[in-house]
Amino acid sequence: MPARLPSWAWVTGLTVGAIAAVTVLAVQADQGPHPAATSAKPSSSAPAGARPTPTASASTKVPDGSGTGRRVVYSLDDKRVWLVDASEATRRTFTVWPGTVSPDPGTYTVSSRMGATTGSDGVQIEHIMYFAAKDGVSVAFSNAVDGASPPPADSGARTGGVRMKKADGTALWAFGMVGTTVAVVK
Repeated sequence: MPARLPSWAWVTGLTVGAIAAVTVLAVQADQGPHPAATSAKPSSSAPAGARPTPTASASTKVPDGSGTGRRVVYSLDDKRVWLVDASEATRRTFTVWPGTVSPDPGTYTVSSRMGATTGSDGVQIEHIMYFAAKDGVSVAFSNAVDGASPPPADSGARTGGVRMKKADGTALWAFGMVGTTVAVVK
């Protein structure tokens, strides 16, 4: 008659098996399909009192001089972000609402990430990815938890949040891990 294993051995075995399965699924998800490139189309007219809509004056082509390889590209003038993979393909592009403090053009890396908090403007935000600082103000990508666009920046507050639509924030969060390159261009 075979020897019977103690119950803790079964639990340990099941736990190890579950961890292995989750690891395999995580690797497969990372290597699987990524979001396709999209283009946000800004509204040409908005009702009185509406929040501002981000605008883009450039095409959805990744700006020249933004580097090579897998990176996030942020154009200050166009108020647009591109998610570029290692093969130089644009995985997604979208417009953003910058804060009142912008980083200088250059190359940065995502230094830390935070799931959710309250922004300096009092808005509940998520998918916060810090990548620069200027004049004592941290600069980070984020989106409002409720999906709303930020109010006009007329309070005189110095804010470094670069806000985006909720779906774009989710895509950026999945793309930009700590250490991901962020190229800021004019």
